[in-house]
Amino acid sequence: MEIYNEQINYENPFLAMRVFQARRETELLGQWHYHKEVEMLAVVEGELEVYLEHEVVRMKAGDVLLIGSSELHRDRSASSSPLIYYVFQFDLEHYFDESGIAYLRYFSETQSALSKLNYIFRDNPAIRSEIFSYIKDIHMEWKNKQVGYEIAVSILIKRIVLTLLRGDTERLLNYGSSTDLVRLKPVFEYIDRNIDGKVYVEEASRAANISYYYFVKYFKKVLGISFMDYVNSKKIKRAEKILLTQDISVAQVGEQIGMPNMAHFYKTFKKVNQCSPHEFRKKMLEWNR
Repeated sequence: MEIYNEQINYENPFLAMRVFQARRETELLGQWHYHKEVEMLAVVEGELEVYLEHEVVRMKAGDVLLIGSSELHRDRSASSSPLIYYVFQFDLEHYFDESGIAYLRYFSETQSALSKLNYIFRDNPAIRSEIFSYIKDIHMEWKNKQVGYEIAVSILIKRIVLTLLRGDTERLLNYGSSTDLVRLKPVFEYIDRNIDGKVYVEEASRAANISYYYFVKYFKKVLGISFMDYVNSKKIKRAEKILLTQDISVAQVGEQIGMPNMAHFYKTFKKVNQCSPHEFRKKMLEWNR
């Protein structure tokens, strides 16, 4: 079985997503593939078969399907009737800001793919119709590109996430205890106080009154990402804002966010944005003209 890792290119660097409407009039069997982005399909007309690793889903007009990050999949269309459908791919983590970061762990796919939530669309036609409408609106916003469409797209994606969260009546998401977040509150405060300088795991574990070795595992269990990945993501978000709002060198940006080692700053920045700070600034400023 030949499998390939599809690389999704984002036309707008401010939005980690791609959306388009596809049309087929011939029989086609796609190749097995995966990508880091979550994918949603919404059929407008015709029928589409989608093969996941452990099931086959047959979609018709009005149906919606969710495919998890890096989940293996392929699709098949028949030649009996035209097929029109939306394809929406987005980096889920990109849309969790400070207010929603606590919910990121719910959507971590450490045990199973997000496609487990497709039961929501089968059992609840109202939610299925609502999500279909959101995907259609995202495509319309993207197509028309009216002023502020980036904000509109971000809001619609958050509505999709919220609808899935509240629609999960079987509680298949990676739910955790709210007391865990309360216990980590002093840690978040410590990080925020020191985000422009050095942030130490030892200090964070002391703030939570947890041993160093247990704290590392505990933090990842609660938030779905490691402590250092969380800290670095906050630092890089600050770096992005500085790069776009201050006319200073990249080295100075690194100093401001507490990453004076340029090799480390570049490596961490590239891990988050798939480009260097120089390339990020150039690409963003050119797009915004």
